[in-house]
Amino acid sequence: MDLSIIIVNYNTKELLKQTIQSVIDNTQNISYEIIVVDNASVDGSCDMVNKDYPQVKVIKNTDNLGFPKANNKGIKIASGRYVMLLNSDTYVLENCLESCINYMDKYEDIGALGCKLVLANGELDHACKRGFPTPEASLYYLLKLDKLFPEVKKFGQYKMSYVFEDEISEVDSLTGAFMIVKREVIKKIGVLDETFFMYGEDIDWCYRIKEAGYKVMYYPEVRTIHYKGQSSKKKRLKTIYEFHRAMYIFYNKHYYKKYNFLVTLFVYIGITLRLMLALLVNIFKRKTV
Repeated sequence: MDLSIIIVNYNTKELLKQTIQSVIDNTQNISYEIIVVDNASVDGSCDMVNKDYPQVKVIKNTDNLGFPKANNKGIKIASGRYVMLLNSDTYVLENCLESCINYMDKYEDIGALGCKLVLANGELDHACKRGFPTPEASLYYLLKLDKLFPEVKKFGQYKMSYVFEDEISEVDSLTGAFMIVKREVIKKIGVLDETFFMYGEDIDWCYRIKEAGYKVMYYPEVRTIHYKGQSSKKKRLKTIYEFHRAMYIFYNKHYYKKYNFLVTLFVYIGITLRLMLALLVNIFKRKTV
């Protein structure tokens, strides 16, 4: 088996169907399996998969376990040389997966690879190539120095804006919406960190992959559409909370010992203020809808 494709689903029945069908329609010349891990959906997602795609393996959780824990359940039964995380709100275009596998097969030092992700409006999903959120990179990003000085590499660390979107490049991190990882790498570094719930685990995985001496590659020769944020512009409180909790977890895990107390204090204050602002904006949106 060349590739094990793991799709975590939570109440996205129609999008899930579209994603599975796109893989089947546009993937040739490699052997693959699809594993759907369902986080206690109530919209009939599992019944749809069992009926329309009997070849797809389904793991049905009785609770919403979050993204990393659900993916890990899929990884444990995967049999491919490569393991892929794929969002249920994506559409894989022609020859995308075959091309990615062929490219990774050429280079032993590639640990993880992601393709070019484009949003429904045709714009680049910047999460498909990004830097690690160091305190310095995060500060420049918050101050929008990357936009004021787009040519300055130092200021564009957070989004790796200096990396051209159509150029094959080594990057720091990919998004869990589309990430292919070598099985041998997973054996060395372990599975996703289940301390995270739905954000940050992909960046953490890439960090550990690079720590182990492998490259993380952005491969824009092929594309996938990411229907990101199409369901609603409003965010649930838990989503906002988990996004900011992931920042704390990642900082404490990888940066806490590298920076002095003052830097850590500023980071904690910054995350807290950002969380409070996001909650206030969300409340305001609810009142105006």
